[in-house]
Amino acid sequence: MPSLPRAAPVYSASWEAPALFRSWCGLCIAIYWLCSMTADAMTRSQIAGLRQDAVDMFYHGFDNYMTYAFPEDELRPVSCTPLTRDPEHPENIGLNDVLGNYSLTLIDSLSTLAILASSKSEFNGKAAAAEEFQEGVQLLVEYYGDGTAGSGGRGQRATGFDLDSKVQVFETVIRGVGGLLSAHLYAVGALPGLDLGSDSDRKTNNRQSRSGSKSVWRNGFLYDGQLLRLAHDLASRVLPAFHTVTGIPYPRVNLRHGIPFYLNSPLFHNAEYGVCKNAPHPAVEITETCSAGAGSLVLEFATLSRLTGDARFESVAKRAFWEVWKRRSSIGLIAAGLDAESGLWTGATTGIGAGVDSFFEYALKSHILLSRSDAGQASQQPANYSIGLGTDPNQTLRSLTAEERSSEAFLSTWHDAHHSIKRHLYRDTHHPHYVNAHFMTGAPHALWVDSLGAYYPGLLTLGGELEEAIETNLLYTALWTRYAALPERWSTKYGDVEGGLGWWPGRPEFIESNYHLYRATKDPWYLYVGEMVLRDIQKRCWVKCGLAGIQDVRSGELTDRMESFFLGETAKYLFLLFDDSHPLNTLDAPFVFTTEGHPLLLPATHTGPAGNRRRRRTRRPSQRPADVPSFRRDFCPKPPTSAPFSMSATAERGDLFHAASLSKLHVAESFTLNPAAGWPQHDLQQHKSRLQMNHSLYPWTLPESLLPLHGISSGLPGKHTFDIQFPSSAPNLMIGQQSLTRISEGLLVGSLDGMRLSLVVDEGAGGGDGAKAQRVLRIHAIGSIALGRDEKVLIKRDTLGHMVDPIFTRIRDPAAIDLVLELKGGAPDEQPETRMPKPTTSITNATVPSDILTDQDLPLPSASVMDVHALIGVLLQQLPEAVQNLGKVQTVPDYKGRYIRLSASTATGIGAVPPPDVDEVPDPDEAGPAPDRLPWRTIFLGDGNCDKRLSVQTAAEHTIIVLRRGRCSFSQKLANIPSYPPDRKALQMVVVVSDDVDVDDDGGGGGGANIRPLLDREQRTPSGLPRHHPIPLVLVGGGEQTWQSLKDAQGIGLRRRYQVQSQGMLIANLIVF
Repeated sequence: MPSLPRAAPVYSASWEAPALFRSWCGLCIAIYWLCSMTADAMTRSQIAGLRQDAVDMFYHGFDNYMTYAFPEDELRPVSCTPLTRDPEHPENIGLNDVLGNYSLTLIDSLSTLAILASSKSEFNGKAAAAEEFQEGVQLLVEYYGDGTAGSGGRGQRATGFDLDSKVQVFETVIRGVGGLLSAHLYAVGALPGLDLGSDSDRKTNNRQSRSGSKSVWRNGFLYDGQLLRLAHDLASRVLPAFHTVTGIPYPRVNLRHGIPFYLNSPLFHNAEYGVCKNAPHPAVEITETCSAGAGSLVLEFATLSRLTGDARFESVAKRAFWEVWKRRSSIGLIAAGLDAESGLWTGATTGIGAGVDSFFEYALKSHILLSRSDAGQASQQPANYSIGLGTDPNQTLRSLTAEERSSEAFLSTWHDAHHSIKRHLYRDTHHPHYVNAHFMTGAPHALWVDSLGAYYPGLLTLGGELEEAIETNLLYTALWTRYAALPERWSTKYGDVEGGLGWWPGRPEFIESNYHLYRATKDPWYLYVGEMVLRDIQKRCWVKCGLAGIQDVRSGELTDRMESFFLGETAKYLFLLFDDSHPLNTLDAPFVFTTEGHPLLLPATHTGPAGNRRRRRTRRPSQRPADVPSFRRDFCPKPPTSAPFSMSATAERGDLFHAASLSKLHVAESFTLNPAAGWPQHDLQQHKSRLQMNHSLYPWTLPESLLPLHGISSGLPGKHTFDIQFPSSAPNLMIGQQSLTRISEGLLVGSLDGMRLSLVVDEGAGGGDGAKAQRVLRIHAIGSIALGRDEKVLIKRDTLGHMVDPIFTRIRDPAAIDLVLELKGGAPDEQPETRMPKPTTSITNATVPSDILTDQDLPLPSASVMDVHALIGVLLQQLPEAVQNLGKVQTVPDYKGRYIRLSASTATGIGAVPPPDVDEVPDPDEAGPAPDRLPWRTIFLGDGNCDKRLSVQTAAEHTIIVLRRGRCSFSQKLANIPSYPPDRKALQMVVVVSDDVDVDDDGGGGGGANIRPLLDREQRTPSGLPRHHPIPLVLVGGGEQTWQSLKDAQGIGLRRRYQVQSQGMLIANLIVF
């Protein structure tokens, strides 16, 4: 064979070159494209620029405060003057609650200065931050002393905080005490990164600072714990507020005089102290506080107790927390306000925002902070700290239990609280958000979100509920994009500012949540959200002498006030968002940010007695204890991942447009585009063309390249709703008695005449073994009265009648019946619950909040179909707010005369048969049935019936056989009953008694999760032959009490339970009895 020509290799190479060239070109194009995408994901230089802008914003406020306002509390940035207390008008609590005349802004800013100074990044102002921190501490000592009892304790302004200032307990603790403690932890090196020592002895001083000894700073100042002593002094002056019967602190205290103005306080001596003398009717000092104010003191006070050894603070704070929590409703919700003296709720509204917000925050964060030591806490009063004003409140209050002292109890509270919020306040129609509701029932009260609630996505992130955090944060992001700030309240019903509450005083909650979400996901989306917030603050709030709040986000009107939290929180979270390598962002320790944004950490030497510290084992997700509910997350979820060659999983979400739609962003031009807001013209033009083309894109700083090229929004989520209107027999009647009555289980319907039911399609309980959940209906409103998610509507069978209609049909409940017992010698002292309680509260007599509305997601019928009853309901809604005893009912006897009723669950499975088809007996709660009406009068009690067979005579001569549950299966119990001739005097039904208190979880039978006995095989006789006449079997609860009742019974009858269907679906919360 001839050899190949020598040119062949060259020929072959000539064919490979284009392929190689194409590969290199493709690789270069891919690298270029990825680099361009990475640039859109925000470059390091962009982040550094934003970090510098955040630093400059902070210094613009801080420098002007120190120039124009120090040593007063706050700055008026428009007029360049200090903002102080209003002693001539004590009722001006907007100022006087917060401003205590102790240089509040400086205290609130110290931890921010420490964070700037401890950064590993380089920026202008970093070196100055350490110097400003040292100077700030030195100034506080000069003005308020060093916290000792000697001459050093006297400052230029006061000895410690011996000031005639009546302040709010909550604000003083979170801003004053928390700010001092956080700065102290930085000063002694417990929080990382801050170097204050001189160059020559830096290492020595760092070692000394960590052990709490004296340290000479670079400016020559000798730090020996002055801030900690001042924090102890301030907290001691707040401590008298805890002298209440309940342990819930009074809302206000005077830093010099304590609480002389509360009438029922043991320290009372002057009711008019601090009351405006010029008022026509001087009011008695109110004792109402809020759940957040009373329950959000644990972080600061526990840290103070651990660092000083003074156990008083941790004890009173924990007790106050648990006193609030133990007053929660049966559905696990707490209201916003309660009275410190009586412990009674003063209102019925709850939500996630104002009044309750930081309570949930401190539930989770208290667990985190205290997890290093668990149950340990300080146990004695140290000699070098004074007792302070008054006596120790703990001496007159109950002691904390071991569980209340543990960190695990706080974690459990967070899980329970979150579960209740998710079930009763969370709405996923249109776009996920939270409503305000009645804390006893979960019925929606008001359809608005507030800017304070923007913290919740960040808290969810810390709690591992990442998906819920991401989706709910989108609404706040869209709202900020629309208004270039967050209004105080925004109506989800009308899509606008609620009630004129359009101010934004520089609140940090929204940027705080974005900071936590970025730390959890590293999604550049949140960097662009931070850029939007920063740019909007620069253009709207930056004034000559600082940063002003916005009075109205729509008009841009400013307030002449720079709140201390603007420097203490808002600027801090913005800086940390853009400083990825900051020591706090990489710290592997149980530290937390307080609700005022102050980082706290318990050093290892101050976590409690050594005996209480123990090693904690981490539990794998699959090792969840059996008694831990499934909704409790014990591991951090994996963050969502973006599509290949994409940068932002958030920008790719199918529900991105949903939040824009709910916020009306897609039809309203953003206030960002207002030229009067102060944008440079070139920046305005840069963003205006895109935003005018499509208002639904947000944040407005987001590059279009981060959005999917062919992204399509998923359909707006919604629920099918419809109304059932019953005819009215008196259509012209203008005034009449409402036919609704409030009972413990829900609403009792007295008549269907003119009634309008609003229903929604829900996903019911699953069928087990992975079966698909059954679709059911739920009544969410009756007329204009909204119902909570778990509220039931109860109606008597006589009221319902034998209604058969495609949209409203009565059917038998296949899962439950009632057994009526006639007792031989009267009823026993105690019986298990056997019937519905008698109604105790009429809707016409109850006061209902003026802003009660049905859920915006589930709109009420139009006015054109409203009848007189609905109109009356609307009028009733204008009455004052409901009191908390709306859900309380009187205890009702469970029997009448000699007759009682037992709830029974019917059997399920292949061997189950329905109960006997006999006439029902009358309702024993209304008129006792005649003895000859009870059909089954021969009863046999046969224990477990597992080991031996019953006789044929027993089955043939007894209509009811009663057996105990356990030791063998239900099928085996029936298999030990012999065949017998069918007869009305022979065996009709087997009743099995369970030791459970109640096998009917639902309490009413309709659609509930009843415990039903399983007959897993067809019924057979003792000889193994199929039973020709299967025996009905039911299960009752109550244990020994029920057994005794059945033993004493001389007759048993049956009452069936009924359900109602509409269009083939069960109305799950409608109970017929």
